[in-house]
Formats: sequence, structure tokens, C-alpha cells
Amino acid sequence: MKPSELKEGDYNPYYKTYVDKLGDSDLLPTLEKQLKNFPNFLASIPEEKLKYAYAPGKWTVLEALQHIIDTERVFQYRALRFSRNDRTPLQGFDQDDFVPESNANNKSIDAIIEEYKTVRASTVALFKSFDDSVLKRIGTASNSPMSVGAIGCITCGHQRHHRDIIRERYL
Repeated sequence: MKPSELKEGDYNPYYKTYVDKLGDSDLLPTLEKQLKNFPNFLASIPEEKLKYAYAPGKWTVLEALQHIIDTERVFQYRALRFSRNDRTPLQGFDQDDFVPESNANNKSIDAIIEEYKTVRASTVALFKSFDDSVLKRIGTASNSPMSVGAIGCITCGHQRHHRDIIRERYL
């Protein structure tokens, strides 16, 4: 699936920025490519920058990285539920509540990398199990419709979004 195959109503317009980050890349190869490349990016971050926040009240690099992982877990769960035709509306989550509870600043970059690789490998395995009809299934999350395919695209775009922010504002 490519982002261009998503239709209006497949996701809340809030997520358009993330979907647009993919251009016209295929979803599954992008998930796999990020699994190979993102850990290298993480390992290249200087140790002295890991607990750095570019402004008061902003997350540290470690917190931003943990946020990427946590968000992927939440979105993976949504994809699983919607792929199984579960029609139960799912509540949203507040990233600003998650981050302080994540204990990210007490983790090593190696632990973050290992956790990312584990979560992403699980996401890849899940999305490999979906055919086109499953990718088009829609559920409700945060009071908005969301297709399984859109969840995958948003997951990839969300990671790119935060990688770009880390490059621009932290490094």
C-alpha cells in the first residue's frame, strides 16, 4: 500500500503531516527500511545530547525516542484491533501524560535501540500478515475513523517527523 491509495476518511486530517512524510513510498518496504536505518541514526546521537532539551518544557532526545516507541505500540494495537474487525471505538492517549512516566532519561541509548528494534520487528510482522482488504478496514480511534493502512503510514511518518525534529533542533 502507498499513501496515495488512502482515501478521505481513512484518517483524521491531524495525521496528514505524517502521511505526507512518506511521499509515495510503499508501506511495508518503508517499515522494513526504517527498522534497518533508524537504529543507526539513534546510535549516532552524541551521548551528551541524549538528555538535552532544546527549550524549557520540551522533551529530551531520550524522551522523544521513547515517545516514538510508545506511539508505535499504541498504533500497532489499533491496527490489530481494526484488522480483526473489532468495531469498539478506541480512546486516544495523551502523549504528554505518557512521556513523564516513561522513565526515558534513565535508559541507555542501547536499551532504547533494542526496544525500538523489538517493537518495529513486531509491527513489520503484523503488517506482513495483512492483505489489501485488511489494510482498508476502518475502525474508530480518538473519535475519528482510521484505516489499518493509514495506521501503518502514520507510524512511518511519525517516526520520520520526530527524526527530522531531532536533527534540526537537538543535534
